[in-house]
Amino acid sequence: MTAETTLAVAPLAVALVSGGLDSMVAAARAREDGHRLLALSIDYNQRHRLELAAARRIATLLGAERHIVLPLDLSAFGGSALTADIDVPKEGLSDGIPVTYVPARNTIFLSLALGWAEAAGARDLYIGVNALDYSGYPDCRPEFIAAFEGLAEVATKAGVEGAPFRIHAPLQNMTKADIVREADRLGLNAAISWSCYDPAPGGLHCGQCDSCRIRIRGFEEAGLPDPTPYAVRA
Repeated sequence: MTAETTLAVAPLAVALVSGGLDSMVAAARAREDGHRLLALSIDYNQRHRLELAAARRIATLLGAERHIVLPLDLSAFGGSALTADIDVPKEGLSDGIPVTYVPARNTIFLSLALGWAEAAGARDLYIGVNALDYSGYPDCRPEFIAAFEGLAEVATKAGVEGAPFRIHAPLQNMTKADIVREADRLGLNAAISWSCYDPAPGGLHCGQCDSCRIRIRGFEEAGLPDPTPYAVRA
């Protein structure tokens, strides 16, 4: 069998590609696992819309067969500093679930990815959540991923007919430093990803929001150069 034939019969996977470093690494892991890639990004009218441009760059870099940027205006619901007129915290990481949590975001996004996967005949979904260096969001925990996989089995035609879906969260137990090292191992250009919740003028990462702080610390702890342009470094 030729390499071209092998590629043609490789199974499809749907990867949620937000534009962030974590989703880029998770999608690259899908490719490394032997999948052809369908990339799904959600335009939810988020404050940090620069991540959508990053998602397009990542989908191209990884050779996604198709990249859908799906409009879904979650600002109609509000309830988050990312979708409403609420200040993004800049004081540093704190206990509790921060106001940057978007209500049920990963449940919504995985549901959309599941719908595309079933329509496309894919049985594998990849998401870049992790439960160690993160902002305390409940929908990043292993129990959420396991529960959603169970839901997918009973909520879909494919699932009830014996072709269940697998939800892959390959970064689940990694620190941000681990993720930075994994990006380096995979030969990814971290500079094309976007993490900041509150972009500074000139297309810079603010350097002070929770996501920037976690990103900065990840590169520092990994001992690798950080290619990210920050307005300031917290």
